[in-house]
Amino acid sequence: MLKTITFAVMHFSIAFALAYLITGSLVVGGLLAIIEPAVNTVGYSIHERVWKRIENRQESSLQLA
Repeated sequence: MLKTITFAVMHFSIAFALAYLITGSLVVGGLLAIIEPAVNTVGYSIHERVWKRIENRQESSLQLA
């Protein structure tokens, strides 16, 4: 669990730092640090579901052969 927390802190920090460096805005940096990981989490969930379907289809094809 500690590894997950430290990774999340690093992720937020990088997102904030990059957005701040690009825009010079603390508000934009803060918003991006919050929004980007949330959107990324949803994208990851969708990605995993798609790959699970692909793997299930491959397993079904192998069983039929």
